[in-house]
Amino acid sequence: MSDAHKKYEFKRKLEELREKTGKGTELVTIYIPPDKQIFDVVAQLRDERGQAANIKSKSTRTNVQSALDSIMARLRYFKTPPKDGMVIFCGTISIGGDKTELETIILEPPEPITAYMYRCGSEFVLTPLEEMLKEKKTFGLLVLDRREATIGLLRGKYIEPIKHLTSNVPGKQRKGGQSAQRFQRLRLIAINEFYERISKASNDVFLNVDRKDFQGLFIGGPSPTKEEFVGGERLHHELQSKILGSFDVSYTDESGLYELVDAASDALQDLDLVKEKRIMDRFMKELVSDQELAAYGEEEVRKNLKLGAVDTLLLSEDLRRIRVHMRCTSCDFQQEKTVQKLEIGACPKCGANLEVEKSVDVVAELSGMAEQMNTTVEFISTDFEEGGQLMNAFGGIAAILRFRTSA
Repeated sequence: MSDAHKKYEFKRKLEELREKTGKGTELVTIYIPPDKQIFDVVAQLRDERGQAANIKSKSTRTNVQSALDSIMARLRYFKTPPKDGMVIFCGTISIGGDKTELETIILEPPEPITAYMYRCGSEFVLTPLEEMLKEKKTFGLLVLDRREATIGLLRGKYIEPIKHLTSNVPGKQRKGGQSAQRFQRLRLIAINEFYERISKASNDVFLNVDRKDFQGLFIGGPSPTKEEFVGGERLHHELQSKILGSFDVSYTDESGLYELVDAASDALQDLDLVKEKRIMDRFMKELVSDQELAAYGEEEVRKNLKLGAVDTLLLSEDLRRIRVHMRCTSCDFQQEKTVQKLEIGACPKCGANLEVEKSVDVVAELSGMAEQMNTTVEFISTDFEEGGQLMNAFGGIAAILRFRTSA
């Protein structure tokens, strides 16, 4: 399983945990760092179980104690925590109506856990794990000419516009009554003042980014403006030394930030955003090519996967669908379909109840089929335009083919 697939699965697990709730403060969350002794954790849980006897609500008291018993039973199988630690979620979960069930879920985090935590609540504590999924590498973006400038940040796959500035620099044509020399002097003063405003705003934005996350700064604009600005060394010395490159871009508004990221793609080639954009560009080119080496939509892609024709499977990170196989409890009716949410209805043939024989996450199913055919699987974010198109225009499922088929 690729790192991207593991990340997707971990994100889905957190989404499922986020939906689980208890009736009272009876859901237990425990974060165990890798250097924490298991016997110390068990000792604390025994103390917590004793203190739980003081809970006034009988059902909450019983559910908390049951959760602690379940956790301690699971911990018997661990001599030490895994290399990055572990997180345990346990509690009596509401499953609809008045029904509940005790669940215990153990996760190994994608990054080391740094602090021990024990919490009881009506929801599980997920924020530390959700923070681990966020891309921490941050790049500064600045596009400018003598009319306007836009400052932004690139965090992982997301381009965030922060500030837009406009100038008072007069055009190159002077007004009547002004000497050419005086007009040029006033114009240079206005340009310098605008550069100073850009510098101050850039310093305010970029110096407030966590230093360990800030990778550097890209500057875009027309020549010679950007070279004039960079060469003037107007930025704070820490930022000046972190300029990774300057690039020609046509726009200096918000769209210029996206153009700058494209222009700097070689320098950003290890970033997920750039890799995903290149994959989507390849798919779009194949889509309009006479070679017909592109497919989209679940059924078409599924057929091509079965034929072994898919070179690269593209799945949107926002894809949430279930493939279910249902059978009538009374007649011979069977049905297989993909749904957003599992809802069991009546048999269209005889009206009796339908029962689910099998259900599987579509992403897991298609990824498994791809693995059997040595097909590369790429997960595409919706944080950029082409990624959004994959989800909204192509149903979140597409493929680049090895050879042309009639599927």
